[in-house]
Amino acid sequence: MIQIDDKIISTDIFAKRFVCNLDKCKGECCVEGESGAPLEEDETQILEDIYPVVKPFLTEKAINEIEKQGKWIVDSDGDKVTPIINGKECVYTYFDEEGICKCAIDKAHQEGLIDFKKPISCHLYPIRIEKYPEFEALNYHVWPICHPARELGSHLGVPIYKFLKEPIIRKYGEVFYKEMEDVEDTLKNQGML
Repeated sequence: MIQIDDKIISTDIFAKRFVCNLDKCKGECCVEGESGAPLEEDETQILEDIYPVVKPFLTEKAINEIEKQGKWIVDSDGDKVTPIINGKECVYTYFDEEGICKCAIDKAHQEGLIDFKKPISCHLYPIRIEKYPEFEALNYHVWPICHPARELGSHLGVPIYKFLKEPIIRKYGEVFYKEMEDVEDTLKNQGML
């Protein structure tokens, strides 16, 4: 484990390789799972605010589910999450012509309709953040469906944190990311990577 400020970071985030490979996995992470995407407190209001803009990108099934459950819910663990459809895909997804599951929020963002890209938990995946009173723990979540991402990341030699540069900067800032680069250099110099 590495500490930067009040963040405790698993060394796996520097040592393991990962690059999403949507052609192979088809966006399965937006479909599988026991619950929807974890949400930060401010993201619940953002989902309320952007829903009218995102709604045209959603399926009828998703719209019906949102009208039934809400734009966000509290799951069985007491966490705020996105609703899911029939225990499967997130309500904010759609399937493109190649059958790849994608984020409707991200699509609205790419089209310049909203400033919000997607929930930070989605953007940061496979890093999962665990919040404690004194610190945050950043861990690498290993999921079998992400095997193609691990293969591609290994082939390209891209550490998890470098693949996630944009969301890490979005969440913690450029200074924090630069410190992560310094940590990687130190770990390499110590023969730990």
